[in-house]
Formats: sequence, C-alpha cells, structure tokens
Amino acid sequence: MIEVRGLTKRYGEVTAVDSLSFGVLPGEVTGFLGPNGAGKSTTMRMILGLDAPTAGTATIGGRAAAAHSVPLKAVGSLLDAGALLPSRSAYHHLLALAAGNGLPRRRVHAVLDEVGLGSVARRPAGTYSLGMKQRLGIAAALLGDPPVLVLDEPLNGLDPEGIVWIRGLMRRMAAEGRAVMVSSHLMGEVELTVDHLVVIGRGRLIADTSMAAFIEANSLREVVLRSPQAPEFAGRLEAEGAAVHRDGDALVVTGLAAPAIGALAAARGVELHELAPRRTSLEEAFMRLTHDSTEYAAEKETATATDKEAA
Repeated sequence: MIEVRGLTKRYGEVTAVDSLSFGVLPGEVTGFLGPNGAGKSTTMRMILGLDAPTAGTATIGGRAAAAHSVPLKAVGSLLDAGALLPSRSAYHHLLALAAGNGLPRRRVHAVLDEVGLGSVARRPAGTYSLGMKQRLGIAAALLGDPPVLVLDEPLNGLDPEGIVWIRGLMRRMAAEGRAVMVSSHLMGEVELTVDHLVVIGRGRLIADTSMAAFIEANSLREVVLRSPQAPEFAGRLEAEGAAVHRDGDALVVTGLAAPAIGALAAARGVELHELAPRRTSLEEAFMRLTHDSTEYAAEKETATATDKEAA
C-alpha cells in the first residue's frame, strides 16, 4: 500500500503540497484528482522518490521508494510515456529496465504481449503513436510484477479499444490485491473505474472517500419530470418550497424528492410522463467541490474575438 503522512513540498515561497495525508489500499483503484496546479504530479513524484519532500513522508509497503532494493518489484509507475530514446526499440527499452532491476528476459516478452505491442516490439519507439507510447509506458510499469501501481493520465492518447483495455487492466490489478493509484482528467472513465477518491486542491486534501459517498455528498438531488401540465404544475411545486427550472421540455426540481412530487401530482390529477431522480455525475460533483480550489479558470462570456484568436 501507499501511505502519505504530512507530505509537504515548498519551492521557495510557493507551497505546492501542503501537509497532505492519505492512503492507497491494496485491492482498490484509487483515483487521485484535482484541478490543474493542485499538486498531483508533485505528490506522485514524491511518492516515487523522484522529488524529496520538504516535510512529511511517503512510503510504499512501509518503506520509502528509494529503500527498496529492486524498485520495479515494489512499484510500477507511468508519469511520462514520452520519456524514452526514440531510436531504441520497445523491446530493448524494456530489456534495459529489466537488466537494471535484475528481472528475467521473459518478463519483457510477457508485458509486451500484455499491452498488445508484441508484434511491433522491434520497431523504434520514436515511430510509435501517442497511444502506443502509453502502452509501452504501462508495460514498463508492469515489468516487475509490482504490488503497487502509480499511473498518471494512463488513458492519454488511447483509442476507445485502448481505453476499455486499460480500464479492465486496472480493475484486474486491483482484483489481484494490488494497490492502484490513478490520476486522470477523464472524469467519465474515473467514475467507471475507481473505488476510492482522493481529491486535492492547492496542495491540500479536500476529499478522501468512496466514489459513491463523494457523489452523494456533492449532489444537488435533482428530480426530472415531464408532463403536459408542466407550466401549471411548476407553480404548485414552488408553492411547496421546491426550486424549479426548465431543461428543454422537462422540469428539473430540487427541494422535493420524487415520491413527494408523485404524490402531489396524483392529488392534483397531474399526468406525468416521466418522474426520475437525476444522479449527479462525478464530473459535476468534482466541479462543485473544487470550484474554489481552481487555480487556472477561463473567464465566462467575457473573452473578445481577439482574445479567442490569441488563445
């Protein structure tokens, strides 16, 4: 597992990570989320021993990453899929990693087949597409068959088949008892894949909870209804204390649960064509929670044509 306790990183007067504490447990896929500039990459680099913390600790299996005699057997990571020699083949890239960690040659063949690169393993990595480089980076992460995986934007550049594949891979790794930590901005995929969420903003922890609990805690609990008598019924709902707004031909209601709305409609003889709670997505819940922690945000409806062209 990964344990982060009081982790802090300062660059001069700038605090990139501020007293951060959380854990990534075996058997779970943990999503590590935050707006741009939140300190996610810095945190992952400190976990992997690539950056030294100003204060606090980050351990993998009870020890600092650098204290493991064979690093790739302790943790596999993907931080930058493009960090490889373009003239070196995928096979020789992985073979060099294996040799440096005392791993058998057969692991190179095994992970190349695992990620679907076996047939192009002898091609120079510089000829690979972004998605192929991502697969090679994941192959490197799996090389030591580690109990812990740390993956930064693993879906970047993958086609739909590749996205389904990496989703299944992460779920399988967790099912085998591994601790999987994944950072991604693709909220739809995170929602489909992860069990637990750690959310940070401006270097500080703002949520450490299950996916279901996170969405529930940050939901507006809306109900969508459609009715030929919608305009008249909207007034009645507002008289009962609900907030109502139109969304196309539907009414979106907050402040009254679906059973109460149904009972009110029945009592008033209102014909309902649809009455359904609307589940808040992870993206909506994330945006609501991190609104005040976003460091880089575009101004809405104020950009001129010149600004847009310059951007």
